[in-house]
Amino acid sequence: MSETPSNTLQYRFDGPEEAPVLILGPSLGTTWHMWDRQTPELTARWRVLRFDLPGHGGAPAEPASSVGELADRLLATLDDLGVGRFGYAGSDLGAAVGADLALRAPQRLASLALVAASPRFATADEYRQRGVVVRANGMEPMARLTPGLWFTQAFAAAQPAIVDWAVQMVRTTHAGCYIAACEALAAFDVRAELGRIGVPTLVLVGADDRVTGPAEARTLVAGIPDARLAVVPGAAHLAPVEQPAAVTDLLVRHFSSAWHDTLAAVPVPPQAAAVPAPAAPAGAEPAAPPAAAPAAAAEQPPAHRPDPYDAGLRIRREVLGDAHVDRALAAADDFTGDFQELVTRYAWGEVWTRDGLDRRTRSCVTLTALAARGHLDELAFHTRAALRNGLTPTEIREVLLHTAVYCGVPAANSAFRVAARVIAEETTLEP
Repeated sequence: MSETPSNTLQYRFDGPEEAPVLILGPSLGTTWHMWDRQTPELTARWRVLRFDLPGHGGAPAEPASSVGELADRLLATLDDLGVGRFGYAGSDLGAAVGADLALRAPQRLASLALVAASPRFATADEYRQRGVVVRANGMEPMARLTPGLWFTQAFAAAQPAIVDWAVQMVRTTHAGCYIAACEALAAFDVRAELGRIGVPTLVLVGADDRVTGPAEARTLVAGIPDARLAVVPGAAHLAPVEQPAAVTDLLVRHFSSAWHDTLAAVPVPPQAAAVPAPAAPAGAEPAAPPAAAPAAAAEQPPAHRPDPYDAGLRIRREVLGDAHVDRALAAADDFTGDFQELVTRYAWGEVWTRDGLDRRTRSCVTLTALAARGHLDELAFHTRAALRNGLTPTEIREVLLHTAVYCGVPAANSAFRVAARVIAEETTLEP
């Protein structure tokens, strides 16, 4: 195990030092131990590097806000180790990191395997609700859901010790890092970019995976030019644990036959050094200084101000959820369409995008104003928004208590009733 600065990841190496490097990326809620059963055979041919996600497996609790940031931390780790070119296999969130590497650092990636993967994981609303549930209740609800999400019923019944191990992995994951990872998956969407993945790719999925199933796997294979599909019978989401021999065999075959170019490591390009200007020949006249830039015109035309609509729509979706915004826009007609555009452009694009207040604070202000004015329908969906923006149920309760003092007990009474219902709905995950 390594000591890791904040811009790198906790990792371990196994296998001969002179062998080409193969990286194994973990699923959300797991540690590098999810690959324990693959490592002995893989290290016969490769130097295997496994890493932990932030806050997983005792790794430093330094949340990463996007899949791209996780990929950047992995690249920084590899740069520190002098690893240039590598093969990569990742599961779930680890697979998203692999897809990002293939798109943004293709020169480093020799071959790719995407396990339990999707070009877009579920919906943004679903993953953001996971964050709401964990923020309100800790990791225990996610731990209780783990057996049904990760394993087939037959495996869970036959292997209770492995199921307990999996539950404990989730239970001991740092809640803040898990929430950040859910936000990263909520924002992840490479459906339009699959055609740019140019390395040989194995897409591997459990036949009984209910999280990222065969349909998502086929979408990846259809979009990636050089991809093939492997469906593992008798496996759900955590196929490397449930069917270790089958997964190991598929990985060995893929990386043995589909490794681009050479297995030799490619050195990491050094930082570009400043090149001094050549010295003037002896006796030569000194070079004239560069001519001064012409003075700026006294009057510049006003800069074009970008239309805030697109930014407003993005923030509106992130805060209120895709489902709510889709319903509102779908219901718009010739009479209400201009109003929906005004709301998106002005309220969300002009105000919610401003830097002066963070989203948590804006939610506090919004809840107070809606409660004071008795706008209970809007209060309901802004209570959901407040939970997404990071407020806990306790903090929402304090906002409404404060509202009772300054805006009236009857207004706060109605607000408490609405908020309590929404909080109960949003902090309970259906199996």
